[in-house]
Amino acid sequence: MMADPAAGRRFDAALHFLDRQIIDPDGGLVAKVDDIELQENPDGRLVVTALITGPGALGPRFGGRVGEWVVAVWRRLHPSPEPEPSRISIADVVDIDSAIHVGRRRDVLAVDGFERWVDDHIVSRLPGASHDPD
Repeated sequence: MMADPAAGRRFDAALHFLDRQIIDPDGGLVAKVDDIELQENPDGRLVVTALITGPGALGPRFGGRVGEWVVAVWRRLHPSPEPEPSRISIADVVDIDSAIHVGRRRDVLAVDGFERWVDDHIVSRLPGASHDPD
C-alpha cells in the first residue's frame, strides 16, 4: 500500500480534483476525474477516498436532461447490466500537482473499460476509423 500524499493536507475538491488528468507511472493518460468519493470522519471532516471517472459520474455533474441523457446512453451501451462508474482508490495516488499521478499503470487500474467497448463496437466500425496505414 502506498503512502497517502494527501494525508493531513487540505484540498478544494473542485479546484484540486475535478476535471484533473490522471497519469500513470509511465506518463500514460488514464482518465479525467469526473467526481470524488468522500467519507466523513468521526470528527466531521470529509476525506477523499476515491477518484470516480467515466460518463456514469460525469452525467450527474451536468444535471438536467443532458446529464440524464449521458447516464442513460452510458447505461444502455455499457456491457454490464448494472454498471458502476470507474473508481480509483485514493491509496493509489502518489502525487497531486497540475495532474493527479497514480502509482499503478493504466492497464492495471482498468478504468477505461467502457471507452474500450465503445471503441471496439462502435467507433472502430465507422468508415475511416481504422488506424491502419493501408
